[in-house]
Amino acid sequence: MPARRAKAAPAPGSSRPAKRKSGKGSGRGRLLAAILLGFLLVATGVIWRRSYGIARSRDLRELDRRRVQLEARRAQLESEIRDLSSRAHLAPIVEQRLQMHVPTDSQVVILPRPTPPRPRR
Repeated sequence: MPARRAKAAPAPGSSRPAKRKSGKGSGRGRLLAAILLGFLLVATGVIWRRSYGIARSRDLRELDRRRVQLEARRAQLESEIRDLSSRAHLAPIVEQRLQMHVPTDSQVVILPRPTPPRPRR
């Protein structure tokens, strides 16, 4: 038969017997440490995700603001193009640079449209 261990003797000056370290007590500590570590990892992940989301939201707001500015600039440029390509704006420039002018009624010749030939039967 295997030899049995003797119970631990009480510590001097103490009426209680000394506690023996068992695997059960250290298992609780490890479980608590694992739970705390898990909580810490989950909390860190949540904080990181929120920070990432806030940064992307800020980027989206900036891009939206930039898009609105560009759309306004495009509308302004299209308006300028319409104004600058109007006949009222181009007529003086054409007259000055190309020496062209709007013809008077006597200078306009209206040609009759030729009639198409009739098909033969």
